[in-house]
Amino acid sequence: MTTKAVIGEFLDQKILAIVGMSRSEKKFSSMLYKNLKVKGYRLFAVNPNTANNHGEACFDSILSLPEKVDGVVIVTPPNQTEKVVREAISAGIKYIWIQQGAESQEAIDFCEKKGINVIHNQCVLMFAEPSGFPHKLHQFTNSGKGRFAFICIVPEEGDK
Repeated sequence: MTTKAVIGEFLDQKILAIVGMSRSEKKFSSMLYKNLKVKGYRLFAVNPNTANNHGEACFDSILSLPEKVDGVVIVTPPNQTEKVVREAISAGIKYIWIQQGAESQEAIDFCEKKGINVIHNQCVLMFAEPSGFPHKLHQFTNSGKGRFAFICIVPEEGDK
């Protein structure tokens, strides 16, 4: 189960890889990359189909990165996620966030089997501070102060 403590630990990592980086600036992975960069994260883009990420280097795999990253955000099709998770774990990465839409039960199970606190069913932009208006609205509605609870419910450590 994903807890606030696990999310906080992930967000404390300041060097991240975004795996599944799109060549299109209109895709979520590109917006995620730009957003996290503005928030002060050092980022490496990973996409085996391009060497360029909108003017910056893009790497073909986690194993080809020029330095070790602290965590990885996976934004790949679900059928590629388990391969990425295995590669991340073999590279010694202990913080893995499988972005909504990239989830694979096999990848989640593999992380848990290896003792990795994997985050899934959550949007990283909901938690990376400071968050923008749409995410502040979602945070408000999930805090119990709004009328509806949707998108993201994260229990405290020990809650079941």
